[in-house]
Order: sequence, then structure tokens, then C-alpha cells
Amino acid sequence: MQGEGVGTTITQHILSQQRKNPKATGAFTTLLNELVVAAKVISREANKAGLVDILGATGKINVQDEQVQKLDMFANQVIIQRMQHIGQLWCMGSEEDPDLIEIPPQYPKGDYILLFDPLDGSSNIDVNVSIGTIFGIYKRRTDSREAEILLSDVLQPGIKQMAAGYFIYGSSTIMVYTTGNETGVHGFTLFPSVGEFLLSHEDIRIPERGKIYSVNEGNYQYWDEKTRALVDYFKTRDKETGRPYTSRYVGSLVADFHRNLLKGGIFMYPADKKDPKKPSGKLRLMVEANPLAMVVKEAGGYASNGHGPILEIDPGTLHQRVPLYIGSKKDVDLAEAVISGKKKLD
Repeated sequence: MQGEGVGTTITQHILSQQRKNPKATGAFTTLLNELVVAAKVISREANKAGLVDILGATGKINVQDEQVQKLDMFANQVIIQRMQHIGQLWCMGSEEDPDLIEIPPQYPKGDYILLFDPLDGSSNIDVNVSIGTIFGIYKRRTDSREAEILLSDVLQPGIKQMAAGYFIYGSSTIMVYTTGNETGVHGFTLFPSVGEFLLSHEDIRIPERGKIYSVNEGNYQYWDEKTRALVDYFKTRDKETGRPYTSRYVGSLVADFHRNLLKGGIFMYPADKKDPKKPSGKLRLMVEANPLAMVVKEAGGYASNGHGPILEIDPGTLHQRVPLYIGSKKDVDLAEAVISGKKKLD
């Protein structure tokens, strides 16, 4: 490890990034620091989930027509409660809430917008598979001091994100984030003995081409011919192109993405015909695809919906779904060419 080295805390790193921007006010630093505190609380609960009554479903259905897990609800409440009082947010948006989350009137407002998936992969909680929190931060479009929260301020392409990242709760708790503008992607591991995130993965770069493909092949019969051909290509033996690829699929987006970010490869969640309510696939543009797309882009990778960059999609709704192909640039370039019909595989 080089640069700031072992012992650099997430707070030190955020402050060092702030000093590089002469226009920085410290508001953004405050926001990220409070988000780190929320993640520490969630990590603590996730690590003792088998010991207390926090496993299982609540019996509620969220806006995505999915069972809400107890830890899902806890994570959502923790983030909202920790973030609403800091004075830097205009509003928030969560995968678990159908509408925008307004800042209570007793707290001051700022210009930033926090969009998040409080607990990605929560269906895996009961079997101890890694889960995570995904976040993207935007600045609202208008400078008006109007009290009304406008959806148009929130619905921005992912390229407009000020920062993005995720926390992964597994054998260790890791935060990966970027503030864009070629500042790099950096990972920090939570050291329980000191209660701090310390720099452990400096300037992460994803390999240009990987050896892993990650996709739910149980949906094979629901895919179109182009998608089937693409997956068959990755599975076919060909020494010249380094195939077959290794299949690795956890079923927790943040876990699959994190592995591929470090080792190289492609994660795919294509559109399918399995659920007529979700013709564009399962994953959410604003709280899942956009943040991870920003992370992978800054690490030298690429994210596509099969026809173009995820980050350039102009969103129509807060909970819009998109197909997602994300990972090593050459692998995703190939996937996009096949899915868009520009390339036909033999």
C-alpha cells in the first residue's frame, strides 16, 4: 500500500479530498462523516443478527413489491435519523420509501440529496451472505429557497453525482467511495478494536478484462436470444480469448460487484420476461445502478444498460428499473455490443 498508507482514517481521507477543492465549505465532509456513523450502527446490528430478534420478514411489502426484512427497516430508519439533522440535505430518497423523504421542519436544510438502498441483498441475511448499503449524493438543480421539494431536483442522470459508494457487511465491514473527477476509488476497512474505518484499498483499479461472469442463470429461459448468446459465449471454451469465464453469483449485488471490482469481471442483471411488472429488469437506477456505475467508472470500468452508459440515462421516476451490465470495460463493451445488436457472436 502506498500514498497515505495504513492508519489513514476515512475522516482524514475525506478532509484531504476537501482541501484539494478550494471552493469546498465542509458541508460535504459533514454529510459523508455522518453516513459513516450510520453504517457503523448498521454493521453492529448485522454482526449480531443471529443473536437477536432482527432476522426475518416484517410482513410488510415495500414499493418494489418485495418483502421487507427487519434489518432492512432498521437500516432505513438509522440512515434517515442520522442524516436528517445535519443541515446539509435538501431531501433523501430510499429504496424502501415510495416518495421522497423530507427533512423535518425543525432541522435546517442544505443543497445535497442523498439517495440510498439501506440494505442491499437483505434476502440473504438469514444465511449469512454479505449484504450492503449503496449510496449516491447529488446537488439539487435549483438555488431557490422554496420550501417545496421538487422531484425534478432529484431526477438527475448519474453523471451528476457528487459522490457515490457502498458499505459491505461481511467477514469485515468495508466502505468503498469516490468523489469523481479522477480522485479515484478508495476502500476502508472497519477496525472494530478502534471503531474506525482505516484505508485498506487505495486507488482501486478494476482490470480491463476479467475472468468472472456473474448472473442469475435461473432466469435463462426468460431472456431474449441476445442475452442467452452472451452468457453462452462466456461459458464456451476458447483458449485464444481466455474462456470459459468462471461463474460466480452470490445474489447480493453489492457482494458480487465488490468481488468483480477487485478481481475483474462482469455482473449482469438483464431485462427478462419473468415478471410482467418488471420488464426492464429488477435493479433500481437511482439507488443501485447509478452509484455503482460511478464507482466502476472512476476505477476504470464501465456500466451499461445494454444500449449505452448507465450514467447518462435521464431518469423518469424515482424507482425506475434498468438492465445492468457492469464491471471490466472490455467485458461490458462486448455485452453492450451484443445486446444492442451491433455485434453477433458466432
